Amino acid sequence: MNETQPHILVCDDHREIRDLLARYLVRQGFRATTAENGAALDRALKNGRFDLVVLDIMMPGEDGLVITRRLRERTDLPVILLTAVAEETDRIVGLELGADDYVTKPFNPRELLARIKAVLRRVRSLPPGREPKAEGVVRFDRWRFDRARREIMGADGVAVPLSTAEFRLLSAFVDRPGTVLSRDQLLDLTAGREAKAFDRAIDNQVSRLRRKIEADPKNPAIIKTSWGGGYSFAAPVEPG
Repeated sequence: MNETQPHILVCDDHREIRDLLARYLVRQGFRATTAENGAALDRALKNGRFDLVVLDIMMPGEDGLVITRRLRERTDLPVILLTAVAEETDRIVGLELGADDYVTKPFNPRELLARIKAVLRRVRSLPPGREPKAEGVVRFDRWRFDRARREIMGADGVAVPLSTAEFRLLSAFVDRPGTVLSRDQLLDLTAGREAKAFDRAIDNQVSRLRRKIEADPKNPAIIKTSWGGGYSFAAPVEPG
């Protein structure tokens, strides 16, 4: 097997689905590994490197939404959710938690293949920063950023909660300090499939985040604007 081929982790509690999908992906030039639940997924991630996870939402025990949240606290590994047609709320929640895309069951394998290729193209266009994130807490400027709690804490010890959009935007920045990120790249990092053409949405999100972390939001020192290019995170980032 060619180690340069993208490696896909398929997690579904239905053995027939995951095995058929894995065989199909191999025929299409991918490497594929299967997992039947969250524990098996964790073991696979510990023992190998993957480019994308295909994850079923409806699984007994720890479901796909819980697993997606866990993944987002540790890594930027792309996630495509498999959902039932009636699970509209779950699809929305999954995207809010950080999934990159979703496909509804029953699905045509060719559609899933197209979505996998599209997500991988997006990922490869992004700046580096896809190694596992620092677990738990990082520090920047005067702030302590707790990923698990989705909050920041200042020197006064008062916790400031972050919305889903603010959490994902701040995560994108602290994982790539000093790197200029365009609006399109920030949309991909924070919104995935839900990214719209209206890149000013990112400007609004940056403004809201600046109001929480900047000493003077009108003269920002942490999130710098690169005129015509996007934004960069100017503060050094250290493990918490």
